[in-house]
Amino acid sequence: MRVALTDPVEPIAEAILREAGHEIIPPRGTGPAALRELCREAEAVIVRQKLPDDLLDHAPRLLAAVRHGVGVDFIPVEACTAAGVLVANVPGANTDAVAEFVVAQMLAIARHAEAMHAEHLAQGWGPARARTDAATELRGKTLGILGVGAIGMRLAEIAHHGFRMRVLGHRRDRNALPPHIAYAALPELFAESDYLALACPLTPETRGIASAALIARMKPAAWLLNVARGPVIEEAALVEALRDRRIGGAALDVYWQQPLPADHPLRGFDNVLLTPHGAGLTQESVAEMSRIAAEETVRILRGERPQNFINPEAWTASRRRALEVAA
Repeated sequence: MRVALTDPVEPIAEAILREAGHEIIPPRGTGPAALRELCREAEAVIVRQKLPDDLLDHAPRLLAAVRHGVGVDFIPVEACTAAGVLVANVPGANTDAVAEFVVAQMLAIARHAEAMHAEHLAQGWGPARARTDAATELRGKTLGILGVGAIGMRLAEIAHHGFRMRVLGHRRDRNALPPHIAYAALPELFAESDYLALACPLTPETRGIASAALIARMKPAAWLLNVARGPVIEEAALVEALRDRRIGGAALDVYWQQPLPADHPLRGFDNVLLTPHGAGLTQESVAEMSRIAAEETVRILRGERPQNFINPEAWTASRRRALEVAA
C-alpha cells in the first residue's frame, strides 16, 4: 500500500515501511492543497503538519492517519472516525525531550546565559558580569504544571528531585499525583507559581484555559512557559500582561499562528523567550517517534488495531472501509 509523509521521517521509519512492502509517497510541500494532493492515492499518512479538515473528501483510499508525535489536533479526528479511518499517535517518545526543554527555559530565564554571552562578545567582561546581579536559582522556587501527564510527571521529577523545587500540579484526576507534586486548583496554581509550565493537550476544555483572569493572578516576577499548544493561552491577555510588565515574562515554544508572523507583537518584547515549536525535537526523540509511527502504520495496514488507538470507536467502520478500498 501507499504511505504518504507530510514531512520527512528518519531512515529507520522508511526501512520499516519498505520492509513491510509499502510504497512511500514523499512530502510535496505545505498547505491544504499540497496535503490533499499528497493523500489522494494513499492508504495511510504519517502526520507532522496540520491536515485540512476536508482531507477525507480528497483521500478516498485513506485507512490510517498516524501522528508523528503526541497531539492529534493536527488530524481531523471526528471526520476520520465517521469515515472509518483509524487514528494513532506516539505518546511518550518525546517525554524527556520536552521536559528537559522546559528545564532549559527555566535555567535560561534564571541565569541570563544568552544575554551574558551576547554582551560578553559585544561589550566586554564588565557589562556581561553585571547580568549576574539579576541571576536567581531554581532551588526553592515553585514550579506549577498545568497538565500532569507523561511530560508533566517527568518535568516534576527533574524539578523536585534535581533542583529541589516545590512542585504544584493541576490535572483532572488529582489522586493520580505522586507525593512530590501537590495538587493545586487553577487559581492557586497561577497565583503561587514562580514558573508555570503549560503541558496539557489542546481540547475544547483547555482552549483558553490560561485566561486573562488567571494570568492576572500571577506573581509580578513569574514566567509562563508554554510547550503545549498556542490556543491554550488567551493570547491577547498574555500580550497585554507582557506589555504592561504585570508578569516577569513568557517562554513560548508554540503559538496561535505558526510560524509566528513577522509583525507579531510578541517579537518586540524583551521579556519573552521565543522558540519555533522545537521542544520535543531531539535526535533521539525524532528517531523514536519515526520508528513507532511507522510500526503503527504497518500494524493498521495489516488489519490490526494500533497500540496507541485514538478513535477505537471507528474500528467496525474501518473494517468496512478496508474492504471497499481493497475492492
